[in-house]
Amino acid sequence: MGKHVLVTGADGFIGSHLTELLLEKGYKVRALAYYNSFNHWGWLEEFSSHPNLEVVTGDIRDPFFVKTIMKDIEVVFHLAALIAIPYSYHAPDSYVDTNIKGTLNICQAAKELKGIRVLHTSTSEVYGTAQYVPIDESHPKQPQSPYSASKIAADAMAMSFYSSFGLPVTVVRPFNTYGPRQSARAIIPTIITQIASGKETIELGDLRPTRDLNFVRDTCMGFLAIDQEPATIGMEINIASNTEISMNDLVLLIAKLMGTSIKIKTDLERLRPKNSEVFRLFGNNSLLKQLTGWSSQTNLEDGLKETIAWFTNPLNLAKYKVDIFNL
Repeated sequence: MGKHVLVTGADGFIGSHLTELLLEKGYKVRALAYYNSFNHWGWLEEFSSHPNLEVVTGDIRDPFFVKTIMKDIEVVFHLAALIAIPYSYHAPDSYVDTNIKGTLNICQAAKELKGIRVLHTSTSEVYGTAQYVPIDESHPKQPQSPYSASKIAADAMAMSFYSSFGLPVTVVRPFNTYGPRQSARAIIPTIITQIASGKETIELGDLRPTRDLNFVRDTCMGFLAIDQEPATIGMEINIASNTEISMNDLVLLIAKLMGTSIKIKTDLERLRPKNSEVFRLFGNNSLLKQLTGWSSQTNLEDGLKETIAWFTNPLNLAKYKVDIFNL
């Protein structure tokens, strides 16, 4: 504890929760928010006055900027990325620049500055539709979207710095994370916000896929456990709940927890191209448990209840544009 760390993507969903947890645990945090002319720090605005928090704005695509903000840092939690799958079909070049080159910039700066530990954030999407379950870290990678292709490449870039230069890198691979502050591009906020805004018919994509869902605090505790265990260096490690639920069953569960009945309409705009949909994700977390003792602490119903309570607060619901499909 007391380490001076950098969190990239700290203004986003998981990044802001991770930043909060690190501050709670006594870390000194330099938090990178994406530069904008409004000087808005995303979800960091919720707790920006913390004495151990330093917010900087910029862009991980700029190697000179990245090296500057990594000075005096012991550990980098690298979460900054473009993550929306639908947008990757429209703007794949942006994903190459941000996800691959951004990761290269982080690793190169860590190598040059020496002594910096890098936790690089991957995604379960790199596995594609499960060839076997539960999915362990040896499962083949399948680039079923430009997004997943960019993350497979970014993971490989990070691991190449471990193999080539001995950089202390771990590839952290969360399965689907949910909770307060998540973007409406994700299915759980999409369901909750549509119901909360009074819609009786909600618009969704394909409800056949299954997902392994982690509550956001459990994901963040996984990051901390990995940082604190040197044996994780040089490894790719899943953060998974070892469970799965279909999107259809998830919709019904959320509606039940919100005390309502709904009709579902398939929105064609929300469907992935035929060969791009990932139909089954069910993760194996045994490696993380074996190395760190981590285990998921929040069951799905409890996590959904907390998420629903946050989204149905009128102040929070007002921050979401329910009638607009967010790529």
